[in-house]
Amino acid sequence: MAGKKAYLYAGLAVLFWSTVATSFKLALREYDFIQLIFYVSAVSVLLLFVVLLAQGKTQLIFKQSRREWLYSLLMGAFNPLLYYLVLFKAYSLLPAQVAQPLNMIWPITLALLSVPLLKQKIGWISFVALIVSFVGVFFISSQGGFDGFGKTNPLGVVLAVASSILWSLYWIFNVKDTRDQVVKLFLNFAIGTLLLVPVVALFSSFKVQWGQGLAAMVYSGVFEVGITYVLWLKAMSLTSSNAKIGNLVFFAPFLSLVFIHLILKETIYFTTFIGLIFIISGVLVQQLDRRKR
Repeated sequence: MAGKKAYLYAGLAVLFWSTVATSFKLALREYDFIQLIFYVSAVSVLLLFVVLLAQGKTQLIFKQSRREWLYSLLMGAFNPLLYYLVLFKAYSLLPAQVAQPLNMIWPITLALLSVPLLKQKIGWISFVALIVSFVGVFFISSQGGFDGFGKTNPLGVVLAVASSILWSLYWIFNVKDTRDQVVKLFLNFAIGTLLLVPVVALFSSFKVQWGQGLAAMVYSGVFEVGITYVLWLKAMSLTSSNAKIGNLVFFAPFLSLVFIHLILKETIYFTTFIGLIFIISGVLVQQLDRRKR
């Protein structure tokens, strides 16, 4: 029974994650990328606080050591501030079908960055995986053929790939933080949201207007970080095989293309599918290296 519940929670998380690329683009039609990350973060903080209330863990917020507060300050500056600013800027420059898959290479960059930062060893398989994934980046960036490179924003591609590196660094730093997952995520985002206030004041504005963009921002805050992250943690706690549950994530980018086509009306290029297959193949090949050790 626990196994079935694990797949249910994980399936819901994957479904919700597959919709956020579409909601990002909808929100960016009415708000700039700085406003988007600020409001998404604020919604996430409110939702995570409600989750902590429901779990009876709010008292843990006030039991942090000085070192833990400093760590949350560092992590909040990293995510949401830096990571999502880079990611949402990439989304503002690229079609959703390009930006979303390029962010998927983070398991590869995670493996490579673990060598100098966590003193882990990797084999030649991981380097093959990196090459395979970057072949996928090439296909996705082509947007249907060689002519498509001319309409692909190179800065957007660099930022989308950079976001995968930043996400990898965030999780490497997160490994060393043994606090409750929801508590530390709440503190990171609460501090990150406060850090975003002067960024919005200096480079954007705090405007809010009723409409599709606002609804998309609220949706993104709920389902990109908030409830979806909690569902995923719940799935992981119920399963006896994290690897099997983890592999469900690879359905998200393909489902995402369906929503991108139906809602954003983007024409999905055949090269997007080819590139996505290469990227996911690279990630799966890299996992072979990890299991080998």
